Amino acid sequence: KQWYQRRVVITAGGFGRGGSSRGGRGGSRGRGRGNRTGRGAGDAKEWYPCTKLGRLVKDGMIKKIEEIYLFSLPIKEAEIIDFFLGSKLKDEVLKIMPVQKQTRAGQRTRFKAFVAIGDYDGHIGLGVKCSKEVATAIRGAIILAKLSVIPVRRGYWGNKIGMPHTVPCKVTGKCGSVLVRLVPAPRGTGLVSAPVPKKLLNMAGFEDCYTCATGQTATLGNFAKATFAAIAATYAYLTPDMWSPTVFTNSPYQEYTDYLAKPFVKQPKKEVKY
Repeated sequence: KQWYQRRVVITAGGFGRGGSSRGGRGGSRGRGRGNRTGRGAGDAKEWYPCTKLGRLVKDGMIKKIEEIYLFSLPIKEAEIIDFFLGSKLKDEVLKIMPVQKQTRAGQRTRFKAFVAIGDYDGHIGLGVKCSKEVATAIRGAIILAKLSVIPVRRGYWGNKIGMPHTVPCKVTGKCGSVLVRLVPAPRGTGLVSAPVPKKLLNMAGFEDCYTCATGQTATLGNFAKATFAAIAATYAYLTPDMWSPTVFTNSPYQEYTDYLAKPFVKQPKKEVKY
């Protein structure tokens, strides 16, 4: 009887794979996609900006996200993207894959997440994050995707009738051995593409597009990165309709120098009396 009681205590207490607080397979760490808790906002906390750009955005000095792109200002806070595009943004997990590192004690497994984010109307981002847990990897990839959000230029296949619907010209993106080419298509064609580029093109706001891919497209990470590079290249070409001289104003940092010179004071929380 004593031996049986001792065995029960050890089994429940935390030796071996299943009983420890760390959990075995399928425990707190788990395998696969996890329960995806905390994808997105979670508890909405008040944002205290820690960069000059964040201060200008929160205080309403910068009205549109295009003002940031016009002066190529680096975005270091994901909350800036949430401020302008928060309600429109939709994220999608493209893939979660286990990666391993050989150590003296054996293999160390971590999970790598690829997440695409877009508003289906001219903005798209791609984030990659590796972490011990699936939920943490997804959360980190969403933040990195927001920081990498870029504007997308759309154009026409023939006559300029209605809203822009396809890529303005043939563009190419490359990552590893994968090369993706986007070709303008007539209205009504749809997205003629493999599943991975189709998701990215749809999120970017393209309605019609032909695609051509070469290389090891089974490597989903490189396939997605090459497509993202091709989409980003739409604003890299200076087409004749953009030849008119651009009249630049002062950069927001220069325009609001006096405001930024003042020290930033954290507002105290108001006490709520019941």
